[in-house]
Amino acid sequence: MIVIRPARGGEAAGLTALCLRSKAHWGYDAEFMRRCGPSLTVKEEGISEGRVLVAMDEAGQTVGTVSIGRDGDDAELALMFVEPAAMGGGTGRKLFEAAAALARKLGYRRMTILADVNAARFYERMGARFLRNAPSDAIPGRLLPLYEYDLTAGVQP
Repeated sequence: MIVIRPARGGEAAGLTALCLRSKAHWGYDAEFMRRCGPSLTVKEEGISEGRVLVAMDEAGQTVGTVSIGRDGDDAELALMFVEPAAMGGGTGRKLFEAAAALARKLGYRRMTILADVNAARFYERMGARFLRNAPSDAIPGRLLPLYEYDLTAGVQP
């Protein structure tokens, strides 16, 4: 069973390492990983603001993280990563659902997602709508799929 909880102060470095392991799982080379490192960094500020969540497995191990940022009037799915060994087991779905709930709680009606190409199908399965390809926030000249998720769909007033 996966439990989602708010991240705690002092966890940023460990969560950042998880993000890097998860991204590297897709076979990116060392130079690519170095260049995208800053955009994969979990910040203590986000933790203290209550915008970072952690997924824990039944053994109490951290198996994923997600954070909500701001994108103008919308929420942004700033980071969402799952430990490679836990991929395909439902952790991503639980994290996504928890992120959407947090974004709603923060008063957002939409959430944008600048997705890695390897995660695009996942976000489509979650109900996100493809908008267009947009520039990567980490790698100049790279385009990534940009999605929008309606946080009001299916929510009871």
